[in-house]
Amino acid sequence: MSRRLAQGGRLIDRAKPLTFTFNGARKQGLKGDTLASALLAENQVLMGRSFKYHRPRGVVTNGGEEPNALMGLGDGKTYEPNARATQTELVANLRAESQNHWPTLEHDIGEINAKLSKFLPAGFYYKMFMWPRAFWKHVYEPVIRASAGLGKPPKARDADTYEHMNIHTDLLVIGGGISGLLATLAAGKSGREVVLVEQSPHWGGRVLDAADIDGTPAADWVEQTVAELGTMPNVRLRLRTMAAGLYDHGWATAVERVDDHGDHSRPRHRLWKIRANAIVTATGAIERPLSFANNDRPGVMLASAMRDYVRDYGVLPSDRTVIVTNNDDAYRTALALHAVGAEVPAVLDVRATPGPLADKAREAGIRILTESAIAKVEGRGRVEKVVVCHADGQGTPTEEIACDGVAMSGGWSPVVHLWSHAGGKLTWDEDRAMFRPDEARAPTGDKGTRVVWAAGAANGALTTAEVLADAAARIADVLGADASHVTASEETEAPLKPVWVMPARAPYDLRSKAFLDFQNDVKVTDVELAHREGFRSVEHAKRYTTLGMATDQGKLSNINGLAILAAERGDSIPAVGTTTFRPPFTPITMGAIAGEARGDIFQPLRRTPLHDRHEARGAHWEPVGHWRRPYAFPGKGGDIKAAVNREIMAVREGVGLLDASTLGKILVKGPDAGRFLDMLYTNMMSTLPVGRCRYGLMCSENGFLIDDGVVARLGEDEWLCHTTTGGADRIHAHMEEWLQTEWWDWRVYVANLTEHYGQIAVAGPKAREVLAGLTDADISKDALPFMAWTDTRVAGHPARIFRISFSGELSYEIAIPASATGEVWDALLKAGEPHGIRPYGTEALHVLRAEKGFIMIGDETDGTVIPQDLGLNWAISK
Repeated sequence: MSRRLAQGGRLIDRAKPLTFTFNGARKQGLKGDTLASALLAENQVLMGRSFKYHRPRGVVTNGGEEPNALMGLGDGKTYEPNARATQTELVANLRAESQNHWPTLEHDIGEINAKLSKFLPAGFYYKMFMWPRAFWKHVYEPVIRASAGLGKPPKARDADTYEHMNIHTDLLVIGGGISGLLATLAAGKSGREVVLVEQSPHWGGRVLDAADIDGTPAADWVEQTVAELGTMPNVRLRLRTMAAGLYDHGWATAVERVDDHGDHSRPRHRLWKIRANAIVTATGAIERPLSFANNDRPGVMLASAMRDYVRDYGVLPSDRTVIVTNNDDAYRTALALHAVGAEVPAVLDVRATPGPLADKAREAGIRILTESAIAKVEGRGRVEKVVVCHADGQGTPTEEIACDGVAMSGGWSPVVHLWSHAGGKLTWDEDRAMFRPDEARAPTGDKGTRVVWAAGAANGALTTAEVLADAAARIADVLGADASHVTASEETEAPLKPVWVMPARAPYDLRSKAFLDFQNDVKVTDVELAHREGFRSVEHAKRYTTLGMATDQGKLSNINGLAILAAERGDSIPAVGTTTFRPPFTPITMGAIAGEARGDIFQPLRRTPLHDRHEARGAHWEPVGHWRRPYAFPGKGGDIKAAVNREIMAVREGVGLLDASTLGKILVKGPDAGRFLDMLYTNMMSTLPVGRCRYGLMCSENGFLIDDGVVARLGEDEWLCHTTTGGADRIHAHMEEWLQTEWWDWRVYVANLTEHYGQIAVAGPKAREVLAGLTDADISKDALPFMAWTDTRVAGHPARIFRISFSGELSYEIAIPASATGEVWDALLKAGEPHGIRPYGTEALHVLRAEKGFIMIGDETDGTVIPQDLGLNWAISK
């Protein structure tokens, strides 16, 4: 059966063979193949073992929803576990290994779990591992840890590089099918900045199933449209780029596969962080499987996937294929198989009256059995025959049909995951048996403005004409652009409209082998058991059975699982509701998430505006949070302890300069800002006069000290909160959390301005004398008393001078724009030369603070100490 088809294969280049290995065996494919299509061409239908029962599994789909064909790719330098064979582009010398078996794929000792499946139902671990308790540490835990997970993690350091990119755009279009292309074309012509991403290496989606568009074959229309978009400077096109998640305020992430296997000089993956004013999800729809006994056997796949392998890759997955369906679309697969000479012994249609495509199938000589379904598939390593039964699963089998493949179609589900990520709600379309986006409850951004629109099949449109019309309507809604003139000709094939038929109420032994979630080995009986155990909520049943968890996120399993639970509850599917879809849409590598944050820059290195000046002076560096601060200034080869002593004496007896730019500076503004700060600090901040400062403590909900700092009141409804160096981001997040979860209706705005300003402390007996020569402001004791501030200019630059002391000496802290910090620092050093001015580092600062009995930053603000332990009762409002 090795790629004998002389026709078909629009995506492959038959003149360019490629050699690869699978489990150490050399195999051959063609340029344009995926790993899955190349293996099928080599008659390799067994591609892995299931997670729980280690049942033999083959490829089911032709996309990112693939649950079975998960591979380990690469060698010691570049290795990636759990890669989908359906999305892995074949390259020369690719090394692939199947997963979750021992010692071999064909002979797996773990298959004994399938024999014990009656004793390993859903939730068995919740009960089994509770008793006897003494077994946990030495028996249960080691076994569980050894069997957990699917792929093996890489052992060697990753030789590849990864990068992050940030971009702002007017419109982000997700999905490069005909609806996404039409939306992008209309937006591009209107002059908007547009980004279009498509997860596959090809534009157009399942374009061969489409009718003519504007009188042109759909494939030609796609090619012409992409060419036109390529001439538009305001349009950015990205293939191999999967939109991973949508978040608040029009923020999206997408992962681009730049160079998955090959040239290490380029980044392997690129993570795009996209801010868009509007987002259109044109993500298409996913075909649903059907539930019958042994529906997970290698050789059983979605009807649309089988059609794809024939048309796109010139691969015939099976010689003799039985088709089972509840809708018209599967007849397209029957006709496609018949057209290449493959045998289709029967189409089993659960409906009493099939659609018009059935007539075409009959004319081609294909046998059609109405009100019929599959009771079970038989065959060990792959499909060998099917047992046919009545559609309701009752009664005795009607016949057996020999075959080596099954194409199943349970209707179509719009890909609503990204819509749901952003907070969009769903509605049940009874006529089309699907959940689709609810236009009345769309994702919104600031002030309730709409952010996300779904278009085409992702919005429930099922024919080419409907898809184009829906995309045109959405782009008109989003941008006011007109695309209604692009239409499809009269369709020659029936629409994809399914007729929903509840899964057959087959006998228990058959239901116990009918799988809903292939990846997690969740069966029909598992959902029934969950209901009997009291898990009637869909979210509870999901966690009890693991249905739709892990990478599936409801792509294949959701609707069928909901139908089973609905039947057990005696409810409708919409009454049961849906589970929560979570990002990423399909798994992404840890390398893509980390980007360049690895090795020496695993954490971002933050440097103050004075970093180069400190380096030139011979600073000895200390990591403080993500920052690098001078510990002391010993000079090259100098003694650090002696340097610390010199710096301490300079501040005690003359004047010293401290780079305090790393201290957190958080602006809190708004009519309710005062009472908000009263809730966060242990003392009152709303009573602080404008122009004055107050020291404050911040505690966690259970009373432990988490930060301290000086708060300055800048205006009637504006405060500036200083935090510790390591606390700026953490305290900013702390403030935002309270505003978003508890006091969401308070009129408060919080902004982290830490890196906007440099801050220099001038400390010591001569501090006032040095600073006075660089500013026109009166900074005398009476004019600028302790805990006051003033706006002025220092060394010719706008500045704010705070009369506060971090070290306990006479001190001023000068806040200036980050860009001016270096010039002000140089001016202070020059002005202080007659007084022996010297920069001092963090160690001298700690010694000076310890002498005064001040809080030791970090040691006493780590969340384990209460203010009373530190003698700070005076800072707690009574």
